[in-house]
Amino acid sequence: MGGGGGGGPFGVRRPASSAIPVAAPRLLREVPIVPIDLRSDTSSTPDDEMREAMRRAAVGNDGFGEDPTVNRLQETAAARLGKEAALFVPSGTMANLVSMLTLCERGDGVVAGRNCHMLTFERGIPALAGIVPLVANDETGAPDPDEIRALLGRRSFVRPRVLAVENTHNFAGGVPLDFAQMATYAALARERDLKLYVDGARVFNAEVALGTPAAELCRDADVVSFCLSKGLSAPIGSLVVGGAKDMSRAREMRSLLGGQMRQAGVIAAAGMVALEKMIERLADDHRRAQRLAEGLRGLAGLGVEPPHTNMVRMHVARAGLDAQGFVKAMAARGVLVLHYSATVVRMCTYRDITDADIDATIAAVRETMAAG
Repeated sequence: MGGGGGGGPFGVRRPASSAIPVAAPRLLREVPIVPIDLRSDTSSTPDDEMREAMRRAAVGNDGFGEDPTVNRLQETAAARLGKEAALFVPSGTMANLVSMLTLCERGDGVVAGRNCHMLTFERGIPALAGIVPLVANDETGAPDPDEIRALLGRRSFVRPRVLAVENTHNFAGGVPLDFAQMATYAALARERDLKLYVDGARVFNAEVALGTPAAELCRDADVVSFCLSKGLSAPIGSLVVGGAKDMSRAREMRSLLGGQMRQAGVIAAAGMVALEKMIERLADDHRRAQRLAEGLRGLAGLGVEPPHTNMVRMHVARAGLDAQGFVKAMAARGVLVLHYSATVVRMCTYRDITDADIDATIAAVRETMAAG
């Protein structure tokens, strides 16, 4: 170092008398590796337009129903689903719980698929709401109508009040339920004097995949919920939509659960961009899921299911791998994926996933399979 003190690494100055050796900076270790995250479309991030809309949002006190941006979002959501009213809530889990509390009393039963998200990944419905699950087979993504009829025909002290379906069905790999299937459930609900609830967290993926408006798919539903923070890329929020009377009770239930918000227009603004700009582009996610599946087909021992929307499911057991081991091996190669079971792995596409990410993922899977 020169007299008077020299510049250390990254501009840190040391005294001239310092005899401490300075190691060369290891820059490669300073640069974080950003993985390709295919675990879930909940990893989607807001784009620049959303961020600007949030910055400029007009706000008010939503607890009094006075936030203009929230009100606009609720009106837009209700119109988009063909319902009278809507309610903005912080999460999809709260949307499901609010909906069940709106349609049921404690001790009532909800008929649903045994693999549906609100019963397998959420605990609030039985634990907090005191609502009893009555489950039917839904391995294909569609609860079996005959099994539902059999359930409803049994003598029981549980009073069934709601028939719930999930569209698209997460655990089955993003399977969309078409208009005919939804009409079957609506007829069954009417036949048994049940309310029809649609957990439509990804209902706009169903709309794009089937070419059928979400309002048509959910036409006969009493209450529907959908997420803004999955494929639609908003940072937070879900909507519950239905009749005006039900939404009035839903607002009370949201308050009961601690979900009443204040100047929520800041996040509702991103939701408006999501509804106006992000639905049609879901087709890109579906295309990339197809491209990913096509790139993986034919690998020895790897069973790849044809994707229905934005999810690709793979069976890894035939390659002598367990799903958790596969997940760890992929993470070591910079790709994050999700295991559904001991043998099934899922990859999910969304706005932040590019064609280059798909190519890199295919290469990582090939390396993982080759390494055994």
